[in-house]
Amino acid sequence: MKYIIVLGDGMADEPIAELGNKTPLQAADTPIMDWLASHGRCGRLNTVPEGFEPGSEIANMSVLGYDLYKVFEGRGSLEAASMGVNIEPGEMAMRCNLICIENGVIKNHSAGHISNEEASELINYLQKELGGNDVNFFPGVSYRHLLKLKGGDKRLKCTPPHDVPGTPANEVMIKALVPEAQKTADRLNELIVKSQELLCNHPVNLKRKAEGKDMANSIWPWSPGYKPQMKPITQQYGLRNGVVISAVDLIKGIGIYAGLRSIDVEGATGLYDTNYEGKTEAAIEALKDNDFVYLHIEASDEAGHEGNALLKKKTVEFLDHRVLKRLVEASQEMDEPLTIALLPDHPTPCRIRTHTAAPVPFIIYKPGKEPDNVQTYDEFSVEEGYYGLLSQDEFIKELFKKD
Repeated sequence: MKYIIVLGDGMADEPIAELGNKTPLQAADTPIMDWLASHGRCGRLNTVPEGFEPGSEIANMSVLGYDLYKVFEGRGSLEAASMGVNIEPGEMAMRCNLICIENGVIKNHSAGHISNEEASELINYLQKELGGNDVNFFPGVSYRHLLKLKGGDKRLKCTPPHDVPGTPANEVMIKALVPEAQKTADRLNELIVKSQELLCNHPVNLKRKAEGKDMANSIWPWSPGYKPQMKPITQQYGLRNGVVISAVDLIKGIGIYAGLRSIDVEGATGLYDTNYEGKTEAAIEALKDNDFVYLHIEASDEAGHEGNALLKKKTVEFLDHRVLKRLVEASQEMDEPLTIALLPDHPTPCRIRTHTAAPVPFIIYKPGKEPDNVQTYDEFSVEEGYYGLLSQDEFIKELFKKD
């Protein structure tokens, strides 16, 4: 048996008036998702343990069965693995967004989804002006970058910028949770202020402003931590090997720490215009020589953050028509049977434009396994599914169960 998890990031939602009081999953045309639901077994999964915020780092590690209380060390440390940046003893890593601030208010978390080329130029500029001693900046993808701080104390309150669009930036600056971390908080807040001074008149931003685009006029560090210690998923569940396919450094990093090989796909953007077909073909090809594939599709999450219900519905349909259809067809021609799991990591409701900790709907389709009575796939239909409500590592154990 071979296995694939198709993860539609942030795909779950709430009923939306614009969609006839349906969720995007309910409103979308999803014949393949519904086929998987009617031929598989369904349920709901708690992906956010008590005490954690519903970030993609938490939810994706939870989907893979990791005990967050034991292994979680922040988002930046995970992304560092994807970027090939080693975290040395005594160093703290953080996700470092490029964001847009207007009139002192956080306009968005992504600087208008700035291009890789523009963002790289800005981050390299900040490294030249601010980096090289206790702090260093590393360019990533679009607005998602990395900051390392020597001697940093991770006991900080850091607000993810995607959680607070419309909030005055000075109200959500970094705060120390213990007195010993005050020096770290002060240093990071100093970097934020200095970045704003440096970026506001950079040629990249002046050009973006002239073109009517959002400026990338501030950094925003968050999710601090040290190097995590995670046992490879292949060792835990008797798999020979596996791969992760994603446009997002965070997910690649989780996969790498989980013992998976990361495969890059040309044209994978993390947005609605991503190369769905290329990622699907890469997954199908990987399944020839690997036992497990973690195929991550970011687009629905970004649409949720934008509060765009119609776009989110479209991203769900793209996942159905351009990923799952081809995958199911290809599975019929494989030498070994393929177990297909489908789920989001967390909801990203368009109404609030950020993540929630509500349970997510999932399907596990195992060829030859008697299905339950669920006929369609959405947040509510799966409540009557075979698995009921699962938590912690129960989902991944069911996926890999030899029965």
